[in-house]
Amino acid sequence: MLAASLDVLSIGPPRLTAGLNQMRRLDLAAYRRVFWDVPDLTTDDLVTMAAQVGLRGRGGAAFPLADKIAAVQEAARRRRRRPMVVVNGVESDPGSAKDRMLLLRSPYLVLAGALAAAQALRARLILVGTADALVARSVSEAAAADPVLARLVRVMEVPDRFVSGESGALISAMNGRQPLPPSRRTHASHRGLGARPTLLCNAETFAQLAVLGMLGPEGYATTGDPAEPGTVLLTVTGAVARAAVVEVPSGWRLGDVLGMCGAQAEEGVLVGGYHGGWLAGAAAYEAPASRAGLDAFGGTLGQGAVFVLGQENCSLGELARAAAYLAKESSGRCGACRRSLLSLARSLAALADGTGGGEALDAAMREALALRGAVGQRGHGTCSHPDGVARFVLSALAVFGGDLAWHVFRYGCGRPAGRVLPLPSAPGEARLAIDWGRCRGHGLCAHIVPELVEQDSQGYPVMLDMPVPPWLERKAWRAVEMCPQLALRLVPADPASLAALSAGPADSHGVGQRQVLAIERGQDMGGAPDLAVSEDWITDITSVRAIPPPD
Repeated sequence: MLAASLDVLSIGPPRLTAGLNQMRRLDLAAYRRVFWDVPDLTTDDLVTMAAQVGLRGRGGAAFPLADKIAAVQEAARRRRRRPMVVVNGVESDPGSAKDRMLLLRSPYLVLAGALAAAQALRARLILVGTADALVARSVSEAAAADPVLARLVRVMEVPDRFVSGESGALISAMNGRQPLPPSRRTHASHRGLGARPTLLCNAETFAQLAVLGMLGPEGYATTGDPAEPGTVLLTVTGAVARAAVVEVPSGWRLGDVLGMCGAQAEEGVLVGGYHGGWLAGAAAYEAPASRAGLDAFGGTLGQGAVFVLGQENCSLGELARAAAYLAKESSGRCGACRRSLLSLARSLAALADGTGGGEALDAAMREALALRGAVGQRGHGTCSHPDGVARFVLSALAVFGGDLAWHVFRYGCGRPAGRVLPLPSAPGEARLAIDWGRCRGHGLCAHIVPELVEQDSQGYPVMLDMPVPPWLERKAWRAVEMCPQLALRLVPADPASLAALSAGPADSHGVGQRQVLAIERGQDMGGAPDLAVSEDWITDITSVRAIPPPD
């Protein structure tokens, strides 16, 4: 989603979005005209002020900011190491654009909050992480225009994946490792960037800290729900006349926000992004835009992403598409990511296309319930991705009950899956495809990559319709190379990306040039003779024959 293309609106006097109704971007001079200076504050000042207004992180986890600052201060004192400050601007949920909007259009407000924290903690550097080249340029230019910021601020671009915005994944990327959540739970406040104590918050949280410093706790609490004072930023997209980032006092009725954006007749409203929850239309209009208010309605504020699904689209088709995307975007480091999410995606795909019936529904419910709350349990990792996906799926199955009956008993609702949920693809992605004129149903592919291929009752492969996840690329290539009929191929997930695949860099981790060669081989070579393939032969060849992975 392009943050620069969204309107910026506000209900009530704007705070974080002040000045953006008159100027496209606040440069340094404009920022100083619109906002007050943030006074010099000590760490104790920041902790006291943040605790007084109950300020929490706005990146999804909602961790109390006062506790986070105090933890960094204590770790720095105990370890005698100067801390670091990290602004998480990755915002990897495709439905959210508020952080990118702030960093593109009002970067000095975010940097003012980060600078206040850095000076109070005596931090060495402020690092801004982002997956957007335009955001990186905006922040770099903003920092270069101010001598103090130019000395402290650095910008780092990380890969644009769904899990890249997780705090552990961002720290890992900044430390020169893979942008994936760590296999063991770590706390950046104790050991983060460069193994130093690190204060890591998303862009909106630092902007809120700057406003808190300008107004003081009493001034900050003059708007919003008294239990959660201040404003929140919501990214409203989907079946709306005006897609926008909206600043609204906390606790304000969500229906007013949807009305301002011209929401059309809705099948359901997704609140909190792909780790959030679906609300039925009536509930969505009455729910307050606050953490406690949305929790009471079965939703979650999360990153503040609000997506309106129109009635002309198949809700279960969209759910299946999103589940496949989330399975593909996982880190692949634990059983939940490597197996359970893919199994859930398969069940939802069968439910959506009408072939799975009640069995597919039961399987999807069972798999989602098993994933819920599995963080840290044996066989599961430490990130919240599987738990967030479970919340997303279970809430959808509860809200889309009318569609469920059609898909379980009547093989579908007749409405198209209009591909309306924002699900970006990565360059170089490929999916497995079968040449049915050659396939003889030997089943070798299902033995090699069972995560993506199953056999039907007659032994023929049934493919999971999704791009090959990065951690399954080697197995997918092995299945292609070992198919005795040369019937299995890797084809571009997006046909328009064929040229990009052939031009991929030599050291790319994607399938690149070998993928194009496989496509050409599948198109040009004649039909291969049928082979006598036994189960013993499959077992032998899968254990002995080694196919080198792509370079």
